[in-house]
Amino acid sequence: MPFVNIGGITLHHRNFKANGDARPVVFINSLGTDFRIWDEVVSDLNADMPLLVYDKRGHGLSDIGGISSIDDHVDDLSGLIDHFGLTNVVLCGLSVGGLVAQGFYARRPDIVEGLILCDTAHKIGTADSWNTRIATVESKGIQAIADAVLKLWFTPAFHTDRIAELDGYWNMMTRQAVAGYVGTCAAVRDADFTEVAQAIAVPTLCVVGDQDGSTPPDLVRWLAELIPGARFEIIRDAGHIPCVEQPGALTALIREFLASLPQRKQIHG
Repeated sequence: MPFVNIGGITLHHRNFKANGDARPVVFINSLGTDFRIWDEVVSDLNADMPLLVYDKRGHGLSDIGGISSIDDHVDDLSGLIDHFGLTNVVLCGLSVGGLVAQGFYARRPDIVEGLILCDTAHKIGTADSWNTRIATVESKGIQAIADAVLKLWFTPAFHTDRIAELDGYWNMMTRQAVAGYVGTCAAVRDADFTEVAQAIAVPTLCVVGDQDGSTPPDLVRWLAELIPGARFEIIRDAGHIPCVEQPGALTALIREFLASLPQRKQIHG
């Protein structure tokens, strides 16, 4: 079934099983989206490894729930991973999803064997910028900011050449629940994983679109410099959501990263 209750929160998900002992990869979506942003990446990878995608609390078809911090999203992810009995996981988080991945690693480093941090940072934005966005959405709705946000999400070429897709992602963003969107904005506003990043001790890949207007390349590079031994890659001709705009390039980096990881740990019960 595509729904599961975790700690009183119903989460919409897809769990793709695979033969063999490949590490499971868990994808965490960005603010204002649902797990469909990963569709093309998952389609390419799903025959080769277990994959889990889900709508964060307050997004897509998952419950809105109460959102006060990134820890709320970490609670959901932790329960979901336990529900499916996953170990030796690689977390792939985009934007706020990258913050959730860092928060999960800080809480449960024993089951994380790699991190793929896409278009994210240890700290995103300022209190003033998030408070302004929250106030606008609460008074005027998500539609009031959607056009400006989509200019950060996608390159000018995407806006010109892929109009139907642009309309679809405008619909996706504006149909999110206001309470879920605003609550997650506040969670991002208050999150600072600078110390967590410096303590990450698993292989980490930091990726960013070359035209990302939300978490620009220099910010993501800063994150990579904080994480010991992290690899930094820029995807050309992509904005804030490379899994939509350049899924092939992102998938190639994911495959290469996974192939570079040490042999899986053996779990003895």
